[in-house]
Amino acid sequence: MRASPKREVEIKLRVNDIAATIADLRRFGSVAQGRVHERNTLYDTPGAYLRRTGRLLRVRIETPAGSGPLKAGHSRAMVTFKAPAPSRTGSRYKEKLESEMAISGPEKWDRTLRSLGFRPGFQYEKYRSVFRLRGLHIYLDETPVGAFLELEGSPQSINRAARELRFRPSEYIRGTYWDLYAADCKRRGKLPTNMLFRT
Repeated sequence: MRASPKREVEIKLRVNDIAATIADLRRFGSVAQGRVHERNTLYDTPGAYLRRTGRLLRVRIETPAGSGPLKAGHSRAMVTFKAPAPSRTGSRYKEKLESEMAISGPEKWDRTLRSLGFRPGFQYEKYRSVFRLRGLHIYLDETPVGAFLELEGSPQSINRAARELRFRPSEYIRGTYWDLYAADCKRRGKLPTNMLFRT
């Protein structure tokens, strides 16, 4: 992993029209980097220490998944650790300290993490299309509970892109995909399990 974690500043925005959003991103000069299917597994201690302290340990597997105008991305696997980052009170952004690295043989990592006392927990999948725009990381995520844009960069670049895409600060989402999934389950009167596409 990185010797020193990077500070991740991001928001999510709910997307109602994927095709229109892609057209807007291209009109504003963003460059599509490819589309992948992600399979994510969160690991935690039996007592859920990481979740209780705002931390995350995740193994992600990406496979190419081109669709329509979006070319396929590349296969890779990543292990990521996130921890709380000091932030201003009332910040409208989600801020974390993040360390990650590419891995091979994710099944070996599952065995290694289990041997260290971690257990696989929440699993979620999505289709992610990656875009770049003036130093801003933009991710268009298609999930079982809807489509979302993730804007990652400086607060200024996030605000500028959100305005260009006709979103207001009141529409910024700071929650995780677990938060969004759990809220969707509550609305539908279902018990949360894993956020997976139906096969």
